[in-house]
Amino acid sequence: MTGPTGIPTTLETADGEALEALLHRPEQGAKAVVVVTHPHPLYGGDMYNTVPATLARELPAQGIAVLRFNFRGVGASSGSHDQGEAERHDLVAAIDSAVHACADGLPLFLAGYSFGADVALTVDDPRHCGWAVIAPPLGLFDSFAARDDPRPKLVLAPTDDQFCPNTRATEVTAGWTSTTVTEIPGDHFLAESMGTALDAVRAFVEP
Repeated sequence: MTGPTGIPTTLETADGEALEALLHRPEQGAKAVVVVTHPHPLYGGDMYNTVPATLARELPAQGIAVLRFNFRGVGASSGSHDQGEAERHDLVAAIDSAVHACADGLPLFLAGYSFGADVALTVDDPRHCGWAVIAPPLGLFDSFAARDDPRPKLVLAPTDDQFCPNTRATEVTAGWTSTTVTEIPGDHFLAESMGTALDAVRAFVEP
């Protein structure tokens, strides 16, 4: 296993940005791959945030590879923040890299937290199998590509989320296809529910 630091990787976006990333491989070979997106860059979010870092540390032990990266303008990634619009290119570049590094054909999923969750829900790249989103604000975009997509969506919604509590997440996604909203305890920052979220993501992506 590559350990908590991961393998440094550079992602090249379609519009010419270079993004820093870390690839975490299981010791015995992967049975699935998860591309993880981080919370809002303007509020200190990056790939070292507790949520992406926990997924990257724990999932490889279950045979699930993880690719986490910094959106444009964050850390050593080039470019500048674009309110989630150009960040879609960043996520597609991460999918490109994950497919190449982990061998085409493995089940690949998107797992986003907060701002990263909303960005993930706008990307309907045909190479991934579904979305597991944690504490999505569900208010950053006018529409989400995932809404009418038949692939499965897991929405982990904290009961006391300051930006989108479970009741609102259920209401917003009521008309979405193939969508499960699961209540988890606590607030947006998951101090009480990181373990619960981890277990739910793992169960969602395991073949």
